[in-house]
Amino acid sequence: MKTLDLVVKIGSMALIQKEDNSIDYNIFQRLGEDLRPGMILVTSGATEIGRLDYMKRMGYELAGVSEDDKVDYASQGQTILMNTYRQFIKPEYGIRQVLVEHTHFNDPQRREHIKRLLQRAAEQNVIPIINYNDTVSDEELRKMELASRKAEGVELVVECVDNDETAEVVADLVDAKTLILLTSTKGIYLDLNDPSTLVELVTGDTIEEVREQVTKLMKCCVGASRSGANGAGAKLSYALRAVESGSNVIIGHAKYHIHELLEGKVPCTRLGVGIGRKER
Repeated sequence: MKTLDLVVKIGSMALIQKEDNSIDYNIFQRLGEDLRPGMILVTSGATEIGRLDYMKRMGYELAGVSEDDKVDYASQGQTILMNTYRQFIKPEYGIRQVLVEHTHFNDPQRREHIKRLLQRAAEQNVIPIINYNDTVSDEELRKMELASRKAEGVELVVECVDNDETAEVVADLVDAKTLILLTSTKGIYLDLNDPSTLVELVTGDTIEEVREQVTKLMKCCVGASRSGANGAGAKLSYALRAVESGSNVIIGHAKYHIHELLEGKVPCTRLGVGIGRKER
């Protein structure tokens, strides 16, 4: 059976040209050329791309209830997102859309179902593309379900409020060696306004040492790239959970190729136990 060693997640802002309010096809092309069976892609972007498409066609944004708008945009953007990936992923590889919700990871049987699906994809020369299913998600129902599970004494409840969390949960599910979080920045900065403060390595001899380093670093992380995003602090917390589950994590710019990030050829932030020793 093929191993699923790599999970790649890309954020919404990395997929668009913000100044032009348009899809960044260069990013899709670069990522599409890099993806291979045995890799899993977790993608954001449906909501933002749906919003841009609606604006382009109608000339204005929706002005209703924000959660309803998000659902409507996600539904409109999901097809565009998948069609764009299909355009750039090598034609000899199949792609499969996997829409998930938090409930799928909080139930052992559903978790196992998703794991088998992902394993089969690798064997069948197919690349799974995972996204949280915002189209059918209802926030109030989600909160009630999560509260019920916590009341039952479940220690770790998966919420999937962010695709960084979804990616971390998937990496844990398939025992991925590496999780790459592609963003619109080169990684985590001590000062987002000062490029020289990029933190390239977060490591230690034990998970406790890594946890201590992440805790210190999170105090420097303020703000987010867009309204509704959880920011670098949340990204670090999910990255730490992935490290605790046994994965190494790379946070880097989507303009770089996957192999460049894996081989350490470009600036990025890497997290893991005992990594980076050769460079010292």
